[in-house]
Amino acid sequence: MFLPSAVFVNGKFCKNPKLVGADDFFASGFNSPGNTNNPFGSNVETVDVNKIPGLNTLGLSLVRIDYAPNGLNPPHSHPRGSEILAVAVGSLLVGFVSSNNQVDGGNRLFTKVLNQGDVFVFPIGLIHFELNVGRTPAVAFTVLNSQNPGITTIANAVFGSDPPINSDILARAFKLDKKIVENLQRKF
Repeated sequence: MFLPSAVFVNGKFCKNPKLVGADDFFASGFNSPGNTNNPFGSNVETVDVNKIPGLNTLGLSLVRIDYAPNGLNPPHSHPRGSEILAVAVGSLLVGFVSSNNQVDGGNRLFTKVLNQGDVFVFPIGLIHFELNVGRTPAVAFTVLNSQNPGITTIANAVFGSDPPINSDILARAFKLDKKIVENLQRKF
């Protein structure tokens, strides 16, 4: 039931300012490493408007990413936010691919190895990734300029859609044998 005085902004209800408290602007736990015992060897912990209601309309999110040695944050994009990443511990190979409609040559890979204290920017909507290239765990923090930036993990979206994209279409698009595409789809 909607209250006649409720205000709905950016997909979230705004609280009556008289009912807002400090907890609406607070989250804890970023000091604890995330579990990287998974196939990618990484863990992403996001603080966005879903965890801190006070972020609604402020255009900010914060992310902690933990990486095991050789851990990967796989190719993904954020349709509603640019991102700036700062390495707190370790060394990361990071990169993004420019859009494919640029006059000066699209699909360009911009990549760099970052060390502790280094910063890198991922423009809005572009496919990007991070890989721990060190022999020890790594930690990075990112800020996104959206309280709800969204995420599209490329392999999951392409090979794990529900219902599945027709394997003939993917075989042609990726120039792969249809059986390879079907095998990839089964993995997702």
